[in-house]
Amino acid sequence: MRANARVVAVLGPTNTGKTHYAIERMLAHRTGVIGLPLRLLAREVYDRIKALRGPDCVALVTGEERIVPDRTQYWVCTVEAMPLEIGADFVAIDEIQLCADPDRGHVFTDRLLHARGLHETLFMGSDTMRSAIAALVPGVQFNRRERMSKLSYSGSKKLSRMPARSAIVGFSVENVYAIAELIRRQKGGCAVVMGALSPRTRNAQVELYQNGDVDYLVATDAIGMGLNLDIKHVAFSATRKFDGRRMRMLNPDELAQIAGRAGRYQNDGSFGVTGEASPLADEVIEAIETHKFLPVRKLQWRNAKLEFGSPKRLLDSLEQHTNNEWLTRARDADDVVALKSLLVLPEVQDRLRDPRDLRLLWDVCRIPDFRGISPTEHAGLLGRVFEFLHGQGRVDPDWLALNIKRIDRTEGDIDALSKRLAYIRTWTYIAQRKAWVDDENHWREATRAVEDRLSDALHARLTQRFVDRRTSVLLRRLKQKESLVADVNDKGEVTVEGELIGRLEGFRFKQDKTASPDEAKTLRQASIAALVPLFHLRADTFYNAPDTEFEFTEQGGLMWGTSAVGKLVRSDDAMRPMVEAFVDDEAGHDVAEKVRRRLQHFIDRKIAALFEPLLNMSRDETLSGLARGVAFQLVEAMGVIPRAQIANDIKALDQDARGMLRKHGVRFGQFTIFLPLLLKPAPTRLRLVLRSLHEGLDEFPESPPPGLVTIPHITEVPGAHYTMAGYHPAGARAIRIDMLERLADLLRACDSRAGFEATPDMLSITGTTLEQFADLMQGLGYAAEKGEREKVKPADAAPAADPQAPADDASADAMPGDEGHAPAEAEAPAPAEDAAADALEVFYTFTWAPRPRRDSRPARKPEGEGRGPRKGAKGGKPKGDGRKGGKGDGRKPEREKQAAPAPKPQRIDPDNPFAAALAGFKAKD
Repeated sequence: MRANARVVAVLGPTNTGKTHYAIERMLAHRTGVIGLPLRLLAREVYDRIKALRGPDCVALVTGEERIVPDRTQYWVCTVEAMPLEIGADFVAIDEIQLCADPDRGHVFTDRLLHARGLHETLFMGSDTMRSAIAALVPGVQFNRRERMSKLSYSGSKKLSRMPARSAIVGFSVENVYAIAELIRRQKGGCAVVMGALSPRTRNAQVELYQNGDVDYLVATDAIGMGLNLDIKHVAFSATRKFDGRRMRMLNPDELAQIAGRAGRYQNDGSFGVTGEASPLADEVIEAIETHKFLPVRKLQWRNAKLEFGSPKRLLDSLEQHTNNEWLTRARDADDVVALKSLLVLPEVQDRLRDPRDLRLLWDVCRIPDFRGISPTEHAGLLGRVFEFLHGQGRVDPDWLALNIKRIDRTEGDIDALSKRLAYIRTWTYIAQRKAWVDDENHWREATRAVEDRLSDALHARLTQRFVDRRTSVLLRRLKQKESLVADVNDKGEVTVEGELIGRLEGFRFKQDKTASPDEAKTLRQASIAALVPLFHLRADTFYNAPDTEFEFTEQGGLMWGTSAVGKLVRSDDAMRPMVEAFVDDEAGHDVAEKVRRRLQHFIDRKIAALFEPLLNMSRDETLSGLARGVAFQLVEAMGVIPRAQIANDIKALDQDARGMLRKHGVRFGQFTIFLPLLLKPAPTRLRLVLRSLHEGLDEFPESPPPGLVTIPHITEVPGAHYTMAGYHPAGARAIRIDMLERLADLLRACDSRAGFEATPDMLSITGTTLEQFADLMQGLGYAAEKGEREKVKPADAAPAADPQAPADDASADAMPGDEGHAPAEAEAPAPAEDAAADALEVFYTFTWAPRPRRDSRPARKPEGEGRGPRKGAKGGKPKGDGRKGGKGDGRKPEREKQAAPAPKPQRIDPDNPFAAALAGFKAKD
């Protein structure tokens, strides 16, 4: 230091531009050294100077990093790593108030007392150091700098109400992670900054915050050491911290150092508390806002003039006290603790033969305990390093490579990666020490590469855990009042700004279910703004879509392709149901009304097309009197009505009225009055939906599969359901009503008094085996007497009707397309056991004898009430000799008085259209 060299103390609160001023002053000189408190801050300043002067003249030296170009002019270092012997023109020490820090204060005090530039020396820090500097540095000049913006207290705020561009400060890793997790759920994400992060990870996290990907920063008190970030508000989640020895309250000046990060340059800032932190006391608030704190009275000091003549002399020099009233001996730091641990080991004592060995041991003990496991384990590692350096002059490369390889793994969670990063810092420090390893460049690059990989992996894990990128992107766009553009692919997946936010099912947005409840609320709020234009565009496409893209379900739902877009709603007119559209409220009334109108058009046209015969009949003004009444009842029943239900009206119809109804396709069957065209699958399906809707059923019966002549009859299912489906229950099965009428036409030609057997035509029409047909006939009111007889030889037998041939439907209104139905496969004959069994066949004789069925349902009369068979007919219900008004025994047939066997529980046929309804009945039982 020259006689005319200046020593200046630039003191003041945060945001006064002290570091910026120091950089300007250093670059004004030919050479310079600046010491900074953190490796992170050193990297930040290094990047700034490198951008101004280029990389060839700027060096970065920290415990774990050493970048020294050949033509270095400016050295950016951590305070511990400052080269003091190079004789630089300029020397600066930042955050000089750390002279009072219990752990590192002795290093800053040593720089305050001994580090000088040839032309200029700068000490930057808090104004609390003014008295101490004035007493310890002769001739020092003071430069008081005022804060460029206002800092004010804003009280306590919940995390959910935290303003954007806020930093929330915690004092433990667990606390930081918990806050970050909560911010992610409520605000879309945050960046995380801690002193233990590598510069690469820290820079990546800060970039998330600085570029606006996230609006929140969760950090330890490391942000208080000069890190320049765009922060508007600082919130303390606690005002106590563990300082390595005990839990203690933070001093007002420590709180001010952190709170001062809020408000940069001329932008005002605020500070407050959040979570469980108690509100700050009024005197503390005033001190922070006015930047007035108690001055520092004692600086931490450790003797820098060490004696290496013997271990005892070295320890004595380290424990030496000072008489200076401003200085106090620092407590034993990690290096002294490690030295004392190693000096008691016999194997270490044997290697200490001269002062050089003791100096080497001291250098090894100064390796920081980055791992923080335990002093004993750390001392064990140092002892091994000393063993290599003392015996071989270098750290064994195989041992070094093995330890580095163990760490070079990027899998695992945040804690695992953080631990590996701490471990690699130890090996990085060793590789940076001059002459400690062979091929220094190789090992420096190797450890740096591992640190970079771990840093990138840690950044990825932090981002994955604490940043919901899609929500943060949406919120940022909304905050910037930018229009959000949503896109929907062919799978219905909705993306906004490239981020998947959910699926669009029709006009209802289904949010991605991976989001937590807090995230879901934020995500929906942000995404609706992007979806509104999409809803309108989709509504236009929907309105112009052809009817072929729409369909109704058997439970009354309305589909657009595979998306549910509405449902049918009951109205006073069963043939004109109303429509309820499934549209999110956010889409707006116009979109909802457009969707509803289009669905109403669809269902109205569908009813008009499938029920055209009914609608034509209802509009026929030539129908009058009783014919019009019957037509009205048919329309109400949607084309299918049991004859017994309107028997008197049918009996009273004259031939002209019947003819007018037949012109509209009405068939007057023995069991049912119906329109054959309305028994086709499509009208049947719609009739079931409309009738079920009008009757207010909770669950609609489903339409039977097309082509089935009979289906299982489940006694618990109401008979009206079978009628709606176009079937008539008879015994264990229900037969389609048009086929039942064809069967009735055949039965009229049979002698129901004397008895008759089933013909192949009867079996073909019903599609049943003989046993099934016998049960069906009993369900229709016939007695079935089983018998056996010898088989007729084929040569003598009359030609049998082809069971696959269509029945003659000259006397019935046959259903189009029914001729191709296949009867049920006949039972295969059992293997012959003896000749007698081969010679016998089973047959049934049927006679008219209506009786209650096993399901306790009254048998319906095959003809209308009081109506007899046609003149000359042999079948039907017998009435004497068949003449009108005859009084034979057939008027009141004698019922069989045999006790009916107990009904067997019927297994639910999965093909039965009423299986769902039956399951409901059984559940109630």
